[in-house]
Amino acid sequence: MTKTSRTLKKEIETLGKVSSTIVSEMYLEDILKIIVAMTAEVMGSKICSLMLLNEKGDELQLAATQSLSKDYLNKANVKVGQSISGRAVSEKKPITILDVKKDPKYMFPEIAKKEKLCSMLAIPLMVKGKAIGVLNCYTSKKHKFTSREIKLVSAVGNQAAIAIHNRKLMEEKESLTSKLEERKLVERAKGILMKKEGLSEEESYRKMQKQSMDNRRSMKEIAETLISAQIVTPQ
Repeated sequence: MTKTSRTLKKEIETLGKVSSTIVSEMYLEDILKIIVAMTAEVMGSKICSLMLLNEKGDELQLAATQSLSKDYLNKANVKVGQSISGRAVSEKKPITILDVKKDPKYMFPEIAKKEKLCSMLAIPLMVKGKAIGVLNCYTSKKHKFTSREIKLVSAVGNQAAIAIHNRKLMEEKESLTSKLEERKLVERAKGILMKKEGLSEEESYRKMQKQSMDNRRSMKEIAETLISAQIVTPQ
């Protein structure tokens, strides 16, 4: 088997592993850690990291990396308009830098020197035409990333973006289900107070709200307590 064939086989295996990982039932944090680790391995990267946009969409924050460097792990968030990673996000296209230590846009030259980082590839994570983060790969020596390498990391980035998007959709669905459940319980508890104490709907809600504040418990917990008491001692 030629070197090219071995490289191609390794790339295909990596993409297969990434695909299997994103459909697993692992926590998103663990999925992203595995993705950056596999990307670093197949690319021979010194450091590989995945950064996500904050809620305001103006900063990128580190979400996963295979690096054990405390300096890199603790580095500050980067502004979208003031960094190489941010440029990849704002322009929605891959960005390559031959030597980050000499690029004025790179925000952490001291870390680059200490960790011996040189060339950088930043791939935006895209979901439905919108950038949600970036996948970064660093080498320890000057390296001109080939179109094949860029396509490979882009493919991994797309998989990561899908995993993040799907997990957020799942969390939103779970949150909505939880809110609907709480609303049903509160309505039921209000009905109990209205019948038992002759209160209006508004008075019942205010009483539950006061109990929630006084006891530092959620409205759901107050409602569950009222319902349980009603079941134990039916009127």
